[in-house]
Amino acid sequence: MEDSEQLLAVRSEASQRNGRCSLDTKTVEDFRWRLKYFFMNPCEKYRARGRKPWKLMIQILKIAITTIQLVSFGLSNEMMVTFKDENLMTFRNLFLKGYKDHRHGSLSLYTKRDVNEHIHYIINRYTNLQNLTVGNLAYELINGDYTPLTLCQVFYRNSTIDPENDTFDIDPHIDKDCISIHPMQSLSNNTLATHPNFSLDFRRLLSVNIYLTLKTINLQTVRHHELPDCYDFHIVIIFDNRAHSGKIKVDIENDVRIYECSDWNVEAGKNDYLLLSFDSVVILACFASLILCIRSVIHGIQLQFEFNIFFHAYYNKTVSWSDRMEFVNGWYMLIIVSDIMTITGSVLKIGIQTKFLTNYDVCSILLGTATMLVWVGVIRYLSFFKKYNILILTLRAALPNVFRFCVCAAMIYLGYCFCGWIVLGPYHDKFRTLAKVTECLFSLLNGDDMFSTFLRMRDKTYMVWLFSRLYLYSFISIFIYMVLSLFIALINDTYETIKKDKEPVSQLQAFIAECIDQPESGRYQITDESTCCMFSRDVSDISEEKH
Repeated sequence: MEDSEQLLAVRSEASQRNGRCSLDTKTVEDFRWRLKYFFMNPCEKYRARGRKPWKLMIQILKIAITTIQLVSFGLSNEMMVTFKDENLMTFRNLFLKGYKDHRHGSLSLYTKRDVNEHIHYIINRYTNLQNLTVGNLAYELINGDYTPLTLCQVFYRNSTIDPENDTFDIDPHIDKDCISIHPMQSLSNNTLATHPNFSLDFRRLLSVNIYLTLKTINLQTVRHHELPDCYDFHIVIIFDNRAHSGKIKVDIENDVRIYECSDWNVEAGKNDYLLLSFDSVVILACFASLILCIRSVIHGIQLQFEFNIFFHAYYNKTVSWSDRMEFVNGWYMLIIVSDIMTITGSVLKIGIQTKFLTNYDVCSILLGTATMLVWVGVIRYLSFFKKYNILILTLRAALPNVFRFCVCAAMIYLGYCFCGWIVLGPYHDKFRTLAKVTECLFSLLNGDDMFSTFLRMRDKTYMVWLFSRLYLYSFISIFIYMVLSLFIALINDTYETIKKDKEPVSQLQAFIAECIDQPESGRYQITDESTCCMFSRDVSDISEEKH
């Protein structure tokens, strides 16, 4: 209110000094009406000028259609991911001898005989795959020939290791030797042992890698009125001996390539065209929303420049940066980003639907993020009601203080992360890498999995055990009892201030608050062009008189 009274006093003095009270008053009031109309919500603008809330209606439409689109694509993406995971499990059970869903650790081998038997087992399973598998798996065919299985061993170039005498002589350069075995080639037990390029020297062996490629078709999409995709599975079976600890870990890595089948014949239903039409409607709705929001942002920036000139010329004051930013509607910027992501994701979805593209991950990220932003944008329209607006006001007012508080707390958090990683990492699985440390400490901060974290450190050395207790107790005490409490108190104080209607009033808000005309008064029927011309002429007259 003090800013408002000062503005009124300055305006009265300027008007009396210029000697044109009637003209100056009309220009100022017209500009104030224009500003108030700009910051009205869609319902008030409709009552003021009968302007239909097109952006509001499009946003409501977008919520429905983008959610339906996301659910449709999510089902397709889920089938693709499930198909890949189930095939990976199939490969593990087909090629790993004795594999029984090792959820508590990888499959490991401890004797030379086991390693040789497993390699021989994998090759025989691959060569007899067609007689074993219940799926539609096939070998890769290139230029009329089947792609062979490639068996490679990676080892140090030269080494002499004698643990008995505590001596070693090793060349750290790494060599790699490979042999190829075709699918229909039979393999006897002595083939590998007698092969000139394949003789395992476990003292210098780093790993044995088996490369093979299999093809299949995901037929389950037909039931959901989608054309099936063709898959290439580039499989790598790794016998990892880099630690040379007497334990060789065995696992499978799977690189998948999805592409359009070269020749297909399936009865296409009408749903294919309906899905493509629906995606086109989504693109058109988002494009219309994008144009309207960009136009509103440009209009707000233009009005911000006019207000800056007016304020400087009429009140001889400079508009603060916070007042200028009020003209740039952050909700419109959020909607613009959401529309761009939805349009891009919908185009990719159409490409996936028609099998020109197969990049599910990028499409899912775009559509998922866009839908999230669309739903978050609904809060803007709830904020038109005072009781619902308290969340937005609290977040906006508390954000600067919360950001500064989080920066300070992050310094302490990072210190604990580095300390836990370097000290407890060798003794505790949850602190083995820096990424795991941050996840573990964040879980502890929220009160999750505390007892198991303490429990896993019981069998360590006394010094490490004692340090782990001091480390965990101090972290939990500082962050749960102090940092989180202060964080909640900071937001709660801001909430109480907003709840008591003590939000600070800016110069812009004080200037607009002088207009007491309601939207139904008919005062806002004046066009923006006439107001702008009167304002520009009046500002030029004021500037000439000041000079």
